[in-house]
Amino acid sequence: MTTAPSEPTDPTGPAPGDPGARTLESFGYAQELRRSLRLPDLVVYGLVMMLPIAPFTIFGAVFNESRGMVALTYLIGLVAMAFTALSYREMSRAFPIAGSVYSYAGRGINDKAGFLAGWAILLDYLLVPTLLYVMSAAALHALRPEVPQWCWIVMFVVVNTVINYLGIETTARLNRLFLLAELVALAVFVGFGAAAVARGENGARFSFDPLVNADLLTPGLIFGALSVAVLSFLGFDGISTLSEEVAGGDRRLVGRATLLALCLVAGLFVVQTWIAALLVPGRTEFTGDEATNSAFYDIAWIAGGGWLKNMTAVSAALATGVANSLVAQAATSRLLFSMARDRKLPAFLAHVHPTRRTPERALLFVAAISLVLGLSFTGQVSLLSSLVNFGALFAFLLLHLAVFVHFTLRHRSTRWHLHVAAPALGLVIIGSVLWNADTRAKTGGLAWLAAGVLVLVFYRLSGRGTDLNLED
Repeated sequence: MTTAPSEPTDPTGPAPGDPGARTLESFGYAQELRRSLRLPDLVVYGLVMMLPIAPFTIFGAVFNESRGMVALTYLIGLVAMAFTALSYREMSRAFPIAGSVYSYAGRGINDKAGFLAGWAILLDYLLVPTLLYVMSAAALHALRPEVPQWCWIVMFVVVNTVINYLGIETTARLNRLFLLAELVALAVFVGFGAAAVARGENGARFSFDPLVNADLLTPGLIFGALSVAVLSFLGFDGISTLSEEVAGGDRRLVGRATLLALCLVAGLFVVQTWIAALLVPGRTEFTGDEATNSAFYDIAWIAGGGWLKNMTAVSAALATGVANSLVAQAATSRLLFSMARDRKLPAFLAHVHPTRRTPERALLFVAAISLVLGLSFTGQVSLLSSLVNFGALFAFLLLHLAVFVHFTLRHRSTRWHLHVAAPALGLVIIGSVLWNADTRAKTGGLAWLAAGVLVLVFYRLSGRGTDLNLED
């Protein structure tokens, strides 16, 4: 790989098509992946990655943590993630390359920070497909107990791998269909739910209690609920892994798509959880794991009966096991491809199919890992969720730090609101969520980071290093 040229004076750089706009080749990489994605494709990808009906599966847990103020929790989650989305936007414009936070921290701070950021986000990316398969298998097993959960896991892994292997265009087309199906299911629930509230089903009435209940609201309560709800927002960062597949190389599209997808999905989260919470007035928690896990589906039964309960359960299972995990596998394979291309992971993962222009070996590797972990952690949704959160949030901390170092310290940017205030607030919010995270998440996450440090030391001692060949 050739050494990348020095950074331009303007850290954000000119727009594509302007003289001096940075290309992928200017970073020392050849264009290998197919450039075919436009703004709608990226937004749809982000929406599917975050899953518009994600609250279906974790509504009970967030309800318990927030004492019924689920909608407020998602509004705060939007604010929290908005600062992170802004940091992604700024770094994606400065460095329009695959690798997400790994590339941004590596070039924004230094190669060691980049490696640790990539290692941390790997915990998220490698486990997300597994988590989604396990969640879907559990939901379908409840409907068809005669089918073992491992059968569903194997089926989902095979289907998603084949689709991703066919190419990014196939994935993008199916994403639109999946998103449409999820939005239809969501619209049906909201419609019947609102009608049930209007009729006064279960004593329901329209109010703002799910948004704020001053008698119960405390900072600790909100951050505790946010540590669970943030799982629904994870995925918008996956848009940045497609930077090298944007049509025309327009680096502004990734940032725009990230913010747009985040705002759209947050609006959907707030509406559906507000309606659901209205149908259980006066309640502040669900008792027992079974009641908590099936809370949203039981509320759907109140709104429309057994058919609506079954529809929401099946929709959540298929959206999670196919649609969401499909894009999660695609994002993970791009991260592995980017790190392997920089010799931070085995070189065979950097291979690109000559015709389909997809990182085929990385895709197959993710499929194998998901299959092994899925069969090993069947039914352990809570543990997997906790570990996924830690990896993503720690990487977000390094992302915010990278924005400050790259733009403010290195390039003396005067855009204080974007390059000082926004990352600082992002650091505080993400740090608070991590502090209030599940003990198992912190223990497992720190163990994973310790392993990453050992790998980093090994690279240095063996002479391989972690140098990204950066110059400023």
